[in-house]
Amino acid sequence: MSGLDWRLALFALLLGLAVGGRSAWLWQANDYGGQLATQAADFATARDTASREALAKVKAVQDERSALEQRLQAQSTTHYKELKDAQQARQRLADRLATADLRLSVLIANPAAGAGGNGGVPAATGAGCLVHGAARAELDPAHAQRIIAITGDGDDGLTALQACQAYARSVSGGKL
Repeated sequence: MSGLDWRLALFALLLGLAVGGRSAWLWQANDYGGQLATQAADFATARDTASREALAKVKAVQDERSALEQRLQAQSTTHYKELKDAQQARQRLADRLATADLRLSVLIANPAAGAGGNGGVPAATGAGCLVHGAARAELDPAHAQRIIAITGDGDDGLTALQACQAYARSVSGGKL
């Protein structure tokens, strides 16, 4: 072989290696590009699915919170109405006591009634007395007003306690 032939063969070999390498590089780049595109599409689909699930959870929590707020608002309205009704009834009672339209009385213990063995029935009734029950004494209107105020405060406390218990049950999901 002459010097020109082996240079030509070497050039053809180098050219073949360059063209083959370039073709392999392009094929591999195309294959990796396809794999990366598939991976990116899978990742985007997974990300979209996860974000839809997260949004659905947020929506469910917001709906649950809204329903709880509505229940609490209804309970608060009911509590306020019960409290106002009780205060108005107590105020009417206090007004009736102040105008002497109503009198409070208490039972008076009669020690002789228990000892006589007649079961609490008086032995003899007075000429103008039709009451056959135990003896009663009327309270002074000022004392009656104080008693109504004290019992009213107790009623308000019980109403507030019931409202707090209802709130606690609502917030805890009825687990109390």
